[in-house]
Formats: sequence, C-alpha cells, structure tokens
Amino acid sequence: MKSAVVVFPASNCDRDAATALEQMTGSKPHMVWHQEKDLPDVDLVVLPGGFSYGDYLRCGAMASQSAIMRAVKEHAEKGGAVLGICNGFQVLTETHLLPGALMRNADLKFVCRPVGLEVNETQSVYTRKYSHGERVVFPVAHGDGNYFADDETLNRLEGEGRVVFRYAEGDNPNGSARNIAGILNEKRNVLGLMPHPERVVDPLLGGTDGRKLFESLIETLS
Repeated sequence: MKSAVVVFPASNCDRDAATALEQMTGSKPHMVWHQEKDLPDVDLVVLPGGFSYGDYLRCGAMASQSAIMRAVKEHAEKGGAVLGICNGFQVLTETHLLPGALMRNADLKFVCRPVGLEVNETQSVYTRKYSHGERVVFPVAHGDGNYFADDETLNRLEGEGRVVFRYAEGDNPNGSARNIAGILNEKRNVLGLMPHPERVVDPLLGGTDGRKLFESLIETLS
C-alpha cells in the first residue's frame, strides 16, 4: 500500500502518522508539503492531527484552502482513500468532503486522554478487521472535537451506515452529537475521526487497538 501524509504549517502528528504507516506497511510514506499542487501515485492520503495554521479562524479552515487540497479532493473523487485524523477531520469538514462541523468541546476545555470507542460499521476499507460492536481505546487530544450536524444529516449518516466509531456510553469527551467519533463520506472512501488510531499501533505506547484500522487498509489497498 502506497501512502502519503500531508504536512500543514503547525501539524504536529504528521510524524506519528508516518511512523505508524512505516511500521505497519514496511515502507516510508511520502511527506507532502501543503503548498504542493500534486500528489504522488498513492493509494492512501492521510491528513494528520495538529494545529494547522495555529487553529486561527476556525480549526482546519485555512488548511482547507491549501494548494494540495485540490489534489486531495481529486484523489477522493476518483475513489482513493483519504483518512483525516483530529485536525485532519476538521479539514475534511471544511472542504466539504465530509458533512457537519467540529465545534468547541462542550466544556470549553482541551481534552487529552484515552477514550473508549465502539466500532459501529465494519463494511469499510478502514474497519473490516474489526468486529461490529467491538470496544477499543484510542487517545484523543483536541479542543474542538464536538461533532455537529443537523438532524437530517445525522439520520442519513446513521441510516446509511456511515457512523464508523462512536464514543462509548459515558465516555464522550467533547459533547459530540449522538456520541459520533468518526464518519464516512457517501462513497465510503473518506474517513474522518477525532481519536488517534496512529498512536495505538505499538504496545510500547500503551495499546494496539489502532492496528486493525491500518491492517484493514493494507488488506484492501495492497
């Protein structure tokens, strides 16, 4: 599986994503600076976590206007896989590759801790190695992770099986509507989630619950 990680100004999880991809695939991903206009020939594009442009204006809003995002959109439109983690999820909503918005956490505080998740959808390139209803633990680290969409959009996401991850009951760290932690686009090739699967692929880091996400991608895209 060939992959690329987009690097925005003030990205701080690009190396985490690159390390996880190299560990899982055995090859280094391309690191693509946000001002580039073209993507290399890859199967997967990762928009990493961090604080692109210092989170000014709205989280992800300025990054969504970066030159590389046109190529990312074209990659997605052609059916290529795009994974947005944390700030990357915010960028995906700002570019309208995913519906809804990420607002300030309900308690207006930055949260950084492991959270329990439930896998709600296994019929995707990202989750086929998981079992439906499986409980996993991913860390979160964000101040603007409160997922919001109108009821019509939320109903459609649920009805079409596009809610991939939910926060476990009683472990919603940000107030997200219906405990939503990660969603797919209509084509099911774009995934955005606030928790960090790339931080739980190595037991030395305290957990391996994120490995199945990357194994799912490798099995499907290789």
